[in-house]
Amino acid sequence: MDTLTYKTVSANSATVNKEWVVIDATDMVLGRLASAVAKMLRGKHKPNFTPHVDCGDNVIVINAEKVKLTGNKLNDKIYLRYSGYPGGQRSQTPSEILAKYPERLVEKAVKGMLPKNRLGRKVYGNMKVYVGPEHKQEAQNPKVIDLNTIKL
Repeated sequence: MDTLTYKTVSANSATVNKEWVVIDATDMVLGRLASAVAKMLRGKHKPNFTPHVDCGDNVIVINAEKVKLTGNKLNDKIYLRYSGYPGGQRSQTPSEILAKYPERLVEKAVKGMLPKNRLGRKVYGNMKVYVGPEHKQEAQNPKVIDLNTIKL
């Protein structure tokens, strides 16, 4: 095999082809939805994936309030946060989060699946989560993707 004829294509910010994608979260399991969204944000579904470049798509998640959790996670799972002050640890269950800010449940799940560095923070900015079927990115002509029918 002649190794000089095979070149590894490394994407950069000028050669990346970013698309806009809409995903409907209705009746989808939170973890499976979040892993698929994280993979699309990162660009791992593309043949020219490059680990150190933001080569993923811009993802719009609609109907975030209709996401499902399996088992008893809706009431038993606990999300912790800490203010930095003594006694400042706060806890919430997913049912409490869904009642007040449903989009934060999806955002937190996806953010936990992205890299914890500058690139991960930049890639996280490419996601928009909305409660309800309406979104503000109609001008970008996003294509609708059904995660139940495609394999990522």
